[in-house]
Amino acid sequence: MRTILLVCILLTLSVTCAADPEGYRRIESVAASVNGEVLFLSDVIREACFYRCGTVPGQAPQEMSLSRAREMLIADTLVLQEAKKLGLGAVDNEALASSTAEALSRTGKCTSPCAASLTETEVRELLSRRLLVRDFLERRIAIFIEVNDGEVRRETAQRSRAGLPPEELSEEKVRKSLSEEKAAAEIRNWFARSTSKSRIVLSPLPEP
Repeated sequence: MRTILLVCILLTLSVTCAADPEGYRRIESVAASVNGEVLFLSDVIREACFYRCGTVPGQAPQEMSLSRAREMLIADTLVLQEAKKLGLGAVDNEALASSTAEALSRTGKCTSPCAASLTETEVRELLSRRLLVRDFLERRIAIFIEVNDGEVRRETAQRSRAGLPPEELSEEKVRKSLSEEKAAAEIRNWFARSTSKSRIVLSPLPEP
């Protein structure tokens, strides 16, 4: 009888351990904490896979270390946290649907083994995140830059002295190039300020 009872107890424990209670999340390795928001190792691994597959439309596939993928994920998290503070966060559903369809197609063609673990929901969440980040950076950060005529003239003269072809000397081309450079610099400055004001805790990663 005692043996039977022991077997029953062990069976009960095995069933209890095998089935996760409602609302329970398995303990995962933590990769980072951004102002109290936890980023799990699985999030970072998934992010690296997205880059490896070139999941985001317009983004070429590229190998990415887990540490670099974590940096990119932290950057997105900082933007989303700031957008939330400002009450922003609406996504263009039409743009999201179009981008998601292309992203799923790109992921489906990915030859990396990691692609098999990516779900449609995860791809859609990625696209939603990237659209929100892009919209915030373009409309809240880079929108304030200006390129005056004097800057265009100086850049045009410099390009001419460097022997660049005529198509690189048009006012429209030069102004656009200067605008992009200024926007990139302004965005870098914003990230530097945001990072310095944030509490970011990093955990060791299983890098080779």
